[in-house]
Amino acid sequence: MRRLRHLAQEMMVPVGLVAAFGLWSARAESFYFPSLTRIVERFSDVWLFDRVVPDLVPSVVRMISGYGIAVILGIATGLLCGCLPTLRVGVDPIVQFMRALPSPALIPFVILILGIGDAMKVTVIFTGALWPILLNTMDGAMSVDETMLDMAKTYHLPARARLRHVVLPAASPRILAGMRTSLSIAIVLMVVSEMVASTNGVGYFVLSSQRSFAIPDMWSGIIVLGILGYVANIAFVRVERQLLYWHRGANGLAVDDTSRKLQI
Repeated sequence: MRRLRHLAQEMMVPVGLVAAFGLWSARAESFYFPSLTRIVERFSDVWLFDRVVPDLVPSVVRMISGYGIAVILGIATGLLCGCLPTLRVGVDPIVQFMRALPSPALIPFVILILGIGDAMKVTVIFTGALWPILLNTMDGAMSVDETMLDMAKTYHLPARARLRHVVLPAASPRILAGMRTSLSIAIVLMVVSEMVASTNGVGYFVLSSQRSFAIPDMWSGIIVLGILGYVANIAFVRVERQLLYWHRGANGLAVDDTSRKLQI
């Protein structure tokens, strides 16, 4: 019952906006805002199996590749910098300089080095998605309770065991927060890199549709990007809840959820 009520509240505003746009677009007869029925028709014609393999699959593979590399290197580097103060001080100027650079500004340089293939797009996605993960991981490793670290040293736990059983669990909420932020950045950079230099992908499809004045096709591609981001966020939240179930219980959230269910 509670889940159904939550779902109804969550869908109320989106359904209302879509209905309002459908009513308005049906009467507006605007070239730039085609009717909702026309957009849905083109969506079913274009994206139900027709453009999935040539455009959607390459985009998803590039996004996952760049994001995955950013996660691995960001967590590894962040843990090292968070645990080693000397290393953290040494790399901080470089980190602060690189994170301030807009990733799209690096596209011309990356094209010169790697061309316009998938390697360029994966590199652009990686360079933008790396910094939230790295900085959040570093911050999480630095904020570990000193008492826990002292206790681990007292019991003569090796450095690898302290990292695995003390530092990493304590820093995991902030690491996952950085990963969630980077996920949306990865999707944005996927689209930007495909619009600048590409021969396929959802971003390329949207831009080419706009240039050929196929406005309903353009809107169908935008809808695909919205669905992709929404599904990716839902999947990430579910994984996050599974990984941080202990954190919810430690903060009393699991107890609150149980009590609410009992009240219902």
